[in-house]
Amino acid sequence: MIIKKTLILHVLAFVSVFTSSLPMFALAVDNPDTPDHVKQFQLKCKPYEQAIGKAMSTPEVMDANAKYVEFLDKELNSAYKLIEGKLPKPQKDELKIAQREWLKYRDAETRFIGDSWTREKFGTSCVYSTGSYASTIVKDRIIQLLSYAEGYE
Repeated sequence: MIIKKTLILHVLAFVSVFTSSLPMFALAVDNPDTPDHVKQFQLKCKPYEQAIGKAMSTPEVMDANAKYVEFLDKELNSAYKLIEGKLPKPQKDELKIAQREWLKYRDAETRFIGDSWTREKFGTSCVYSTGSYASTIVKDRIIQLLSYAEGYE
């Protein structure tokens, strides 16, 4: 009996650790009839990410990063509008507060990245790092918002 209880506790602990390490949107129930906004977004990212990967000089990397950031900004606004349009008034207000706080986080994190990965410390490779770190923050938020929206399809 003690062995059985111990086994059950170990299984429950494993499941708890495993599910808590998954992104929140991975636990959502998928409706196969709804559009896959996340997949569509990720496909639209590919050309920008490939352009960054193919860039051969610092100016080319900077230009590719700038285009990617502009694209991500538009996608962030679209993702926000998509989920906002599906929410009832109380949740819209909560989303607005959450998004404002997230924007503060993004701005603070971007400042940190820019101040930490400098040419003086890392040479021209800092362009790759800062662009990657900053764009990942925004890309992750877009995926999060799109995943929320899919739950309301």
